[in-house]
Amino acid sequence: MTAMTWDGLIRLGDGDVWAADSGGDGPSLVLLHPGVGDSRIWDGLLPELTARYRVIRYDVRGYGRSPQPTTAYSMLTDLHAVLDHFGLDRVRLVGCSMGGGTALGFALRHPERVESLVLLCPGVPGYPWPAEPELDAEYDRLVADGDLDGLTAFGLRECAAAGADEVAASQLRSAAGAWPGEDVHQQPDPPVYDRLGELSDVPAVVLVGGLDRRPVIDCAERTAARLGCELVRLPDVDHLPPLRAPTAVLRLIK
Repeated sequence: MTAMTWDGLIRLGDGDVWAADSGGDGPSLVLLHPGVGDSRIWDGLLPELTARYRVIRYDVRGYGRSPQPTTAYSMLTDLHAVLDHFGLDRVRLVGCSMGGGTALGFALRHPERVESLVLLCPGVPGYPWPAEPELDAEYDRLVADGDLDGLTAFGLRECAAAGADEVAASQLRSAAGAWPGEDVHQQPDPPVYDRLGELSDVPAVVLVGGLDRRPVIDCAERTAARLGCELVRLPDVDHLPPLRAPTAVLRLIK
């Protein structure tokens, strides 16, 4: 992994997040991790990316190296604050799952600050996700029991169909530790699905894996159609594209 020029905690109003900046004079690229991992999911891509870009990445509150939230927060507001902290006026956004939803929300709110979007199995606020009551009940039981191992296994079962290797397990374990605090303190960002057509002038690409959950695949297909952009399908990839197909992801980041 390439060392970053700076990393540490930055204050965002009433909370802290861990962030890292590679420095350099290249175009600014911001990496937004999924809700089933943390910013380490990008480690395998950093050597090539930092040779071409000034790379910023950070852990959402409660994930990875960021402290657990204690008050209400918005991922969209936090992204805005991170960009302002590093003095970034215009950026390329790469978002995976949860991070893809944040990228879309930011592009709609501040189109002048977004040069392009790379969306990996994006979770899109406002998308009509199908009801899954049994899955929701299982998750709620695990959270109520404080069962971190159970939550990790739950995440691996649902999101890591390509294999529960130690790297994937580490990502899900980190995420599972964030989910209970997220449920309490994270405020929903505005829905974006019905507004995706407004982003037709923003260069974008959507990637989805054939081993991902069917609702996620459906969402990716419909999102790409509404954006009017290319949809890349990788048959042997699950909900963790940066781990499973780093070379393919790198090809999409221009």
